[in-house]
Amino acid sequence: MLAIEANTFSGYGGLRQVELGKPESAKDRVLVRITAAGVTPLEYTILSGGHPRARAPLVLGNEGAGVIEDAGDSGLAAGSRVMFTGPYGVGENGTWQERLLVRPEHLALVPNEVDDVVAASIPVAYLTAQVTLTLAGFKPGMTVLAPGIGGSVGNATYQLARAQGAGKVISTAGSAAKAAMASELGFDDVVDLSAEGLADGVRRITAGKGVDIVIESIGGAVTSEALSSLGLGGTLITLGYSAGRKTTIDVTDLIWKRARMAGFSLFAQSPAAIAAAWRDVIPLVLDGSVRPIVERVYPFAEAGDALRHLIEDRPFGKVVLAG
Repeated sequence: MLAIEANTFSGYGGLRQVELGKPESAKDRVLVRITAAGVTPLEYTILSGGHPRARAPLVLGNEGAGVIEDAGDSGLAAGSRVMFTGPYGVGENGTWQERLLVRPEHLALVPNEVDDVVAASIPVAYLTAQVTLTLAGFKPGMTVLAPGIGGSVGNATYQLARAQGAGKVISTAGSAAKAAMASELGFDDVVDLSAEGLADGVRRITAGKGVDIVIESIGGAVTSEALSSLGLGGTLITLGYSAGRKTTIDVTDLIWKRARMAGFSLFAQSPAAIAAAWRDVIPLVLDGSVRPIVERVYPFAEAGDALRHLIEDRPFGKVVLAG
């Protein structure tokens, strides 16, 4: 069985293609034949030695889609198409392999209208976006800031907030080219950071009022700028640090605005919260209210190139392994 394994956490050079034995049936697990797997910044964090829970050697891949080969006693049907995320590729081997034993509570059925590549691009970004919006107290009419329109979480948050009745959704683009692409795809109110600061852009778009909610997945200086963009009583949830783990904030942005700031990990969410998010997300995908964007598909054997493309080229949309 083909697998892409991090033999060491030493950067891209730590990846290798290996042959593993087919997983044996296990209690409370479902055997899934993987047809497509997402590529996320988490894989780079792990491969760079930046995740405290991960231990090499480890098959990477935190999300995927596939077909159930052995449903065990899960009550699911063999042959069903599924998509999922969980601790895979972090605390245990992940989706960058041909078959994987998955906990049944992590699985969601893939509608016939959604192909495998799109299904593999949904779990991490859209579950993260939906759960964080819920935790932040999102209601129709609110103003939401989701930096990083070309990134998977930023784009998913933008689309979900807009589809669920946000008064206004704001995002950012790191270049004029990405800002233009966002406009062509119908994403309005995107601040071009090559021409304008994030906080200045938000003040312009909101006429100085700021936003009700920030879902921030970038870290570094973006966290500080996003916090300053909150309006009175606003909430910021932070969940990523691709731009750096450290930032400096002005505490008066919390004190004077009576604002709230919280961290988020998808792994820490209850099965009930994940199930509720799936119930919200899937109908919006089916009716076209949200459209996951896949920028490029690589074969599994080129996982290293796919990850390098995601991290270094910062494409607009998801990178997926398939085949």
